[in-house]
Amino acid sequence: MTTAERVGAGRYLDAEEVPDGTETTPVELDTVDGAKVSGLLRTVPGATAVAFLMHPRQDFTHHVLVPEFLRRGVAVWTQGSRTQGNDLTLLHEQALLDMAAGHAYLRDRGFETVIAVGHSGGGALAAFYIEQAGLPTEERLTRTPSGKPVKLPEARMPAPDLAVFMAPHPGQGELLLRMIDPSVADETDPRSILPELDPFNPDNGYAPAPAPSSYSAEFVERYRAAQRARIERIDALARERVAQSRAAQQRYAESKDPADRRDALATEFIVVHRTDADLRCMDPSIDPNDRPYGSLFGSRPDLTDYGVVGFGRLTTPDAWLSTWSALSSNAGFLRCAPAVTMPALFIEITGDQACFPDDARAMVAAFGTDDVTHVRVRGKHFGAALTEGEPTAAALAADEIERWLTERLLTE
Repeated sequence: MTTAERVGAGRYLDAEEVPDGTETTPVELDTVDGAKVSGLLRTVPGATAVAFLMHPRQDFTHHVLVPEFLRRGVAVWTQGSRTQGNDLTLLHEQALLDMAAGHAYLRDRGFETVIAVGHSGGGALAAFYIEQAGLPTEERLTRTPSGKPVKLPEARMPAPDLAVFMAPHPGQGELLLRMIDPSVADETDPRSILPELDPFNPDNGYAPAPAPSSYSAEFVERYRAAQRARIERIDALARERVAQSRAAQQRYAESKDPADRRDALATEFIVVHRTDADLRCMDPSIDPNDRPYGSLFGSRPDLTDYGVVGFGRLTTPDAWLSTWSALSSNAGFLRCAPAVTMPALFIEITGDQACFPDDARAMVAAFGTDDVTHVRVRGKHFGAALTEGEPTAAALAADEIERWLTERLLTE
């Protein structure tokens, strides 16, 4: 099988080399709750502004925008969360504490302008951070959705001056709500199917890939209701396991019996089968844009839906509620966007398979600032060109950022 034939081929675009003269400094930071996180500061001579790139799960060290900012005289800070590369225990509220340490570091370094840059899942994270940073300390969240204490009120949380969002999706949970397969009949069996909800059943409007499917409005409505119902069921399971753990903790506080402590720790992982079944990825007539057939994970959702790669596939109950549940997570873009009151640039990518046109319009409308610029560039979600020989989405986005920043930085 050639690289081009693999179902997940072509998702990512390699970043270009950073410009000569770039100074790179690795940094380790302590968070207010005692975690350690790492970041990389790249500076160029004369840089007084810095772009802050972070994703709750992925490594942005070599993000495609890094060299683009540096070539335009803007320093770049890329940071990881405490759960980078292993998001089984990812709590978005803790990721905010990680992000806070980075923002404090950049302010202490003396940068005049800090630009929050949110790409993909980093968009909702940045909006969530901006929301919490803008609140009086006594009004910040003190617990995660599962009830775990979090030290946001004690954290130093400097707010950014500007915000740039490139292909942000509505949040990990909101995205999964549209991607989760509601036709799973048995949560313990990844092959179990309810035929009447199966998105890959020709009787429901599916056409074999890569031919476009055509789902009826009635099926789409029924499918989305079933997706929500499946999230509700997983939420109920997660809350049940959290409650069992808390009860065991209380018993241990009184008994000091190691068996109770073991029961408190043994919450079990939540396994979520089949999370690559967004109808929009098979039927281009639903919220149409320039996207190619397929999903973020590959060109054959009928196959990747059954694979081991996907959003929210393995997680703790706490992490499910904080990150992957559209019904329980605090980190939804639309919930947090009203707190984005600084100038904002929103870059919609026309071939996106995660941020669709209706999503983009809703997110832009939700901002709390009138100083928002919404642009569209051709390309794919991770920054690649839409077709061979075209400019990459990353390069086109960087040109838009340069025009917008030049105006903003000169008028500050």
